[in-house]
Amino acid sequence: MTLLSALRLHHARSRGRLAVGLLALVAGTLPSAAADAATPASGSVSDTAPATTWSAGPFAVPNVSGTAGTVSCGTAQPCDDYALKVSVPAGYDAGHSLRIDIRWPDSAADFDLYVLGADGREVAASASSSDPETVLLPAVPASYTVRVVPYAPLGDSFTGTASLITAPVDPPPSTATPPTYANSRAPEGIANAHNAGEPSIGVDRASGAAMFQAYTSTLKVTYDSAGAATWQDKSASAADGCPQGSTTSLDPILFTDPVTHRTFESQLAGKTALTCYTDDDGETWTPTGGSGINSGVDHQTIGGGPFAPGGGPGALTSYPNAVYYCSQDIADASCAVSRDGGLTYGPAVPMYSLLDCGGLHGHVKVAPDGTVYVPNKGCGGNQAVAVSEDNGLTWTVRKNPSSTPGDSDPSVGTGAGGTVYMGYQNSDGTPRIAVSHDKGKTWLYDQNVGAALGIKNVVFPAVTAGDDNRAAFAFLGTTTGGNYQDPAFQGVWHLYVATTYDGGRSWVTADATPTDPVQKGSICTGGTTCGNDRNLLDFIDVTTDAQGRVLAAYADGCTGTCATGGAQNYDALASIARQSSGKTLYGAYDAVVSGKHKKPGGSH
Repeated sequence: MTLLSALRLHHARSRGRLAVGLLALVAGTLPSAAADAATPASGSVSDTAPATTWSAGPFAVPNVSGTAGTVSCGTAQPCDDYALKVSVPAGYDAGHSLRIDIRWPDSAADFDLYVLGADGREVAASASSSDPETVLLPAVPASYTVRVVPYAPLGDSFTGTASLITAPVDPPPSTATPPTYANSRAPEGIANAHNAGEPSIGVDRASGAAMFQAYTSTLKVTYDSAGAATWQDKSASAADGCPQGSTTSLDPILFTDPVTHRTFESQLAGKTALTCYTDDDGETWTPTGGSGINSGVDHQTIGGGPFAPGGGPGALTSYPNAVYYCSQDIADASCAVSRDGGLTYGPAVPMYSLLDCGGLHGHVKVAPDGTVYVPNKGCGGNQAVAVSEDNGLTWTVRKNPSSTPGDSDPSVGTGAGGTVYMGYQNSDGTPRIAVSHDKGKTWLYDQNVGAALGIKNVVFPAVTAGDDNRAAFAFLGTTTGGNYQDPAFQGVWHLYVATTYDGGRSWVTADATPTDPVQKGSICTGGTTCGNDRNLLDFIDVTTDAQGRVLAAYADGCTGTCATGGAQNYDALASIARQSSGKTLYGAYDAVVSGKHKKPGGSH
């Protein structure tokens, strides 16, 4: 875990709620008032009576105990519990889900939703700044306690609804032959090889080198004609004039521009970033200004691409592309743009406030037409993208109405013609992806790409695209259902990659680590509330090379005897899954790459 991660004051389930916490402190100064208990106190749903509602409030006293770990309930820390019974026939969950929503009138207030099983264990939660808070559960016979916590109530009441809903019908999976992947891992001689949580990856399409970033290490990975990998440490150092000097890591991130071949390596440092770039795959590094004035304090991302024509000021130097630095702050999230190749940045511009979306966001992506996308896992009950069409001057939040908020940040990939693919973890834990042809204004083909393999829970969505009708969606997944953040969870996790060759109408999903689990047991994404199962931190990454091969960077959390049947060892070994056969994301190279390796080179 990085230093900043250890110091975060984030909520156990949804980091990035500092502003909401401030509201809660203000609310705590209000006179204490007894809240009305849930009315009624219990209810049920069944296949013949599929919905029930209740309400409670008003609440004047906030309960922010979840910021320190498990929610506590009592006189000074109010909660509201509603007993919910689900009565359905066997097999009903095959086509149905249980949906629970809580809503409240004042958008400035905030309530959190937790669902406890009959044994008192938490089985689901929605604890963001969204209104409504929503959870989806399998529609099976069960008895639950629906617990609502007034995180920042501001004197408001809430209304709860539990309903059995018909699950959306997914289109048939693609009939394409699934690609296969070869995995390589950093050798023991690489510093921090086993400290590779939250990896980023890019490919220099001129040299073919993959650039891998985790913690303070920047690694260069090259492949020979047989696909064998060679790992080298090319980390920036103080001798390069880089201020981080390979000793400081506050949430690292890496981005390689596929057109200019420039790789940026950044470490977060409060309201700025310690950033260097390399034009020769880490042989030399150039220090930069790092980020925009008044940038945010957490969860930074760097990306780049063409300037949007006619969308505002363009390049100021011979470097042709824009570079964007985006991060979360106290009450909003902002993005700054560099017009000189990443040397300096203009002032940070808010993308949204915490009244619009949760603070945390995914990685910034720039489409070939210069449109900029930053995805968010919780915007008023949906997942969404913040979009700029004028080179970062203004931003608009565009929601996917079919989605519900998740625990992991979503990810966006943009095709050569501007088609947008957004992959996300739905609130029921399943991997879903949707497609937009109008920059996020509307979404098509939203579907579960894990159903054919029985995948019940996923974390860390990561998306890349090539030709306009081709994209890949990587994630860690398990076929075990239930609360994957419970330390008693018994799932076995693998790296999966779903691929579309028809513009997102259908997807074929492959297990990229079929003989070697990435993790056994739970994976916690709750920040400082986690135990050993925080080893993988918050995300993985995926990219393509010049021929359209998919490369997924991940931390292998189950190594040594764990991989061959032994106990989970909570490792975080730097690893890359590289496509070794099958159609790539660039159709022009299908005949060249399919079924064999070709030494990377050229550009696309």
